[in-house]
Amino acid sequence: MEECLFCKIIRKEIPADIVYEDENIIAFKDIQPAAPIHILVIPKKHISSINEIESKDEALIGYIYTKIKEIAKMQGVNETGYRVIVNCGKDAGQEVMHLHFHLLAGKKLGEKIVD
Repeated sequence: MEECLFCKIIRKEIPADIVYEDENIIAFKDIQPAAPIHILVIPKKHISSINEIESKDEALIGYIYTKIKEIAKMQGVNETGYRVIVNCGKDAGQEVMHLHFHLLAGKKLGEKIVD
């Protein structure tokens, strides 16, 4: 956990363009954005991936989605639309092993992946 990039951002050991922070989560701009608005929303509690979520984390995960909605509104994209993506594991594209939610918006995004 000490070497976790996102834990270092949480501890302010690495700079990030933070757009929201409270006692439970931190949200910051992705340094390699895939859309005009690309924000990573992460819990301050280190959870490696969806596979590591426990029943005691249910309230935190719900809280994260509530805050994503608020962050989308702060970014001015709640009406036009946004996408939330969570990758789980290396084969899915998870590069940092700390649970994180990608909020993507700011343009018409590509084809629907699922309905």
